[in-house]
Amino acid sequence: MQRKALALGVLIAVIVVAVQALLVPLFAAPAANIAPRDLPIAVAGPPALAAQLEAERPGAFEVHPVADAAAADAAIKDREVYGAILVSPTGPEVHIASAASPTVAALLTQAAAELGPQVPVRDVVPLDPDDARGAGFAGGFLPLAITSLLAGVLVFLLVRQRAARLLALLSYGVLAGFSVAAVQQEWLGILPGGYLAVAAALGLFALAVAAAMTGLAAVLDRGGLALGALVMFLVGNALAGISAAPELLPQPWGEIGQWLPIGAGASLLRSVAYFDGGGAGFAVALLSAYAAGGLLLTLIGRRGLASEKAPASQPGSARPDLVPAA
Repeated sequence: MQRKALALGVLIAVIVVAVQALLVPLFAAPAANIAPRDLPIAVAGPPALAAQLEAERPGAFEVHPVADAAAADAAIKDREVYGAILVSPTGPEVHIASAASPTVAALLTQAAAELGPQVPVRDVVPLDPDDARGAGFAGGFLPLAITSLLAGVLVFLLVRQRAARLLALLSYGVLAGFSVAAVQQEWLGILPGGYLAVAAALGLFALAVAAAMTGLAAVLDRGGLALGALVMFLVGNALAGISAAPELLPQPWGEIGQWLPIGAGASLLRSVAYFDGGGAGFAVALLSAYAAGGLLLTLIGRRGLASEKAPASQPGSARPDLVPAA
């Protein structure tokens, strides 16, 4: 017995160290290798300008030619590009959108200095003045991911009927959206946009994570909880690119991150809060699929449910109402 306990202890240590060895590069490698990779930018100017950008930084930019500054700004506000390089007879100019990505905005500002001295840089869609570096956006989003994952776990473990699980998940999504939007907009003041739109975006993300967790567990039992936490939170958080941009991460990891709830949720919240919903279509469709899929699995899964049949009476046992009084 003692040998078995010692072997189990060593096995646990080995497994945890192996998981650590996988998680460290998962988080550290993308952060250490941030660089533009097919980063969409608009370019207005001589046709040779796009070729010059490609020659100087091969594979860094995906150039979208536009007619003028107005077209460039429209593309930025629709989230088709992160910024623009404009060259006119009066000289070069760079347009950025710090709300789309503070890191990309900083990179394009540095690129403006390479175009010449005192090149003007205009922030078309700036961050909220109370969150000038975007740290509040990233910091405020992660707790919602953690609590939504926890909500899905608790619903599976503590709620034992299907209908009650569905009601709990839907209630959580609605309440989480309204409460987190109120905290970030009314209390902290770090997030702009219409309150109802922001609450809807946050609520959809919260429901997607919680429902997916409960649904996986309802089908796979506690193994589903482990799978959901690993894929949606650990992997999803590492590849979300919340404070940077998916195009700055090594590929295909940056793209994969946008197919997971945290990446899609952050993208949706940016679109709703800063860009009047521009570029939100994919994120809405993806999070809706996670939410609907999770609710469906919760409905059909049988794990963790209370028994729906009354316990059969034991042979020879008397009915309570037929037992004579003493």
